[in-house]
Amino acid sequence: MDSKQWQAEQFEQYRAHLRAVAQRMLGSTAEADDAVQEAWLRLNRSDTAEVENMRGWLTTVVSRICLDMLRARQTRREDSIGEWSEEPVVALFGNSDPEQEALVADGVGLALQVVLDTLSPAERLAFVLHDMFGVPFDEIGPIVDRNAAAARQLASRARRRVRGARTPDAASLGQQRKVVDAFLAASRNGDFEALLEVLDPDVVFRAERGVSGPPVPVSVRGAEDVATLVLERGTPFAPLGRPAIVNGRPGAVVVFPDRVVSVVAFTIAGDRVTAMDLLVDPDKLQNVRVRGA
Repeated sequence: MDSKQWQAEQFEQYRAHLRAVAQRMLGSTAEADDAVQEAWLRLNRSDTAEVENMRGWLTTVVSRICLDMLRARQTRREDSIGEWSEEPVVALFGNSDPEQEALVADGVGLALQVVLDTLSPAERLAFVLHDMFGVPFDEIGPIVDRNAAAARQLASRARRRVRGARTPDAASLGQQRKVVDAFLAASRNGDFEALLEVLDPDVVFRAERGVSGPPVPVSVRGAEDVATLVLERGTPFAPLGRPAIVNGRPGAVVVFPDRVVSVVAFTIAGDRVTAMDLLVDPDKLQNVRVRGA
């Protein structure tokens, strides 16, 4: 077996691990896949003859890639809204791959993701690598250009933020599906009170409509105002809404025979929707393919 074949076998052996690391770092399935692909390209360009721990080496590589992506995301945050800086990955509930549903089930991209998004890239990386994957601080330090003690402090600060935030235990996948179903049923029936039951009192609605999308508000906060908006704008489309997994989060999609009309990703804590990210920008939706449709 030549070195390239050996590298390929090693990469395939650790691909699922690398994807899990990237998913938890980035909170986006599409970006995680991009990070893993870039790690593969870097492996092919590298001489790994002296590498004794390929899993650790690849974890470091994908972590550096994710750190660069997080920093780039931070610089463009003012120019993007909510979830939709990248083309969404959408799969109907029950038709997505088990790994995708597992990511939703363990809360990645849900309540915890909201907190992770408030951390600096270095804090986020230190916390995820150490607390979720057990990577030692002396290995984390060089990735973030710090020593082990400083990396420990980064993770400690992040941990305090995570523990101090209002993040109820993430619901199971089945519970989340029930919340999505209840939201869609209330929308179809035009039932204002039922919508209030499924929306957190401080729910946040965000929309990206682009230059040619429907004139929905960009941001609305509060259960009553969000419920009113949903019934005014969404009820005509609600009968076509189907539960889906959107970028690793529970959500819904409306599909016409010739195009995807809208995609929404929910953040769910317990039995309530705490945030909704709606995409109705025709330019971003035109290339979206719904798996399982």
